[in-house]
Amino acid sequence: MLQTELGEAKKRRGLIGAALLKEFPGSRTYVNGSVAHGDALTPLTDVDLGVVVAEAVDSHGPGKKGPGDLKDRAANAIRRELGPAYPKLTVIVEGRKRSILVRFGDPVTAGEKDFTADVIVAIDNLEAEGLYIPRYREWDRAHPEEHTRMVKNAIDKTDVLYARAVRLLKHWNRCNDMPMCSWNVKALALGCLDEPMTQLQALKVWFGFAIDELSVAETEDPAHVADKPIKLNKPRREVVAQLREAGAKLDQAIAFENFGYPVLAWEQLALMFGDEDMMPKPDWYKVTAEQARKIADDKAAQHRVTGTPALVTGVGAGALHQRRDVSSWGL
Repeated sequence: MLQTELGEAKKRRGLIGAALLKEFPGSRTYVNGSVAHGDALTPLTDVDLGVVVAEAVDSHGPGKKGPGDLKDRAANAIRRELGPAYPKLTVIVEGRKRSILVRFGDPVTAGEKDFTADVIVAIDNLEAEGLYIPRYREWDRAHPEEHTRMVKNAIDKTDVLYARAVRLLKHWNRCNDMPMCSWNVKALALGCLDEPMTQLQALKVWFGFAIDELSVAETEDPAHVADKPIKLNKPRREVVAQLREAGAKLDQAIAFENFGYPVLAWEQLALMFGDEDMMPKPDWYKVTAEQARKIADDKAAQHRVTGTPALVTGVGAGALHQRRDVSSWGL
């Protein structure tokens, strides 16, 4: 299903891009977000793209004209060019902070919610790195083109591990009340996933890094252009507490796996992700049997070495380098 969604998303994104370039000759478009970064989930929620309007570079920007007229022109162009193919098309500008929202009214799969498009009208910043993007009637600094370059570089450096890990982390985020936006997940990953490793190692590294970083402050723009940090969807302390809880389940899963209890490890990961469709809990009888085996192993170990527990609930640095992978638990 995801491949079908991605194909249709890229097609519709291309149609919007063509409409924008027709309206703003000599300009350039850029792609951003999960489809461009290779970490989209299913069902797909949106596709992102922007147009950098060449003709507005001198007339618009801070202290000059706001983005309103450019957004209206872009919206009208999308309506004009895509309307015949999508009779239920809706393009919304009013009340939108940054993007133009495009609703196609044509779900890829019958009965499923259709994905949307977020379209940014931007101008080049002639005095510094990056672009100016809308903030209602004003402008903010941003560098979405650099963000996409950084993500693609991370994917290359990690042999695609970055994208696979981010997809799992975004799934955890989506299934646990979205404590942070998807870009925050990826921005944190840019700070800690920079070499090949297993998916399980990557999850462990990310949760540790995210807890350390967010315990101090919100995440800064990895391109060092935006004036403000990435906003969380919940108070920072609540987000850190949620990360700690998930990280503890992950640590327990790693410990169980390393000590030969794969069903108990699977159960902990299922609890961490909280999504029966993505990772259903293991069979109750298998869990009970393995719990009984662990109790017997603990008793036997206690007889051999008085006072020494059979299972260390934490995981040491050496264990992290064992070549185990979450694929053994169905991921």
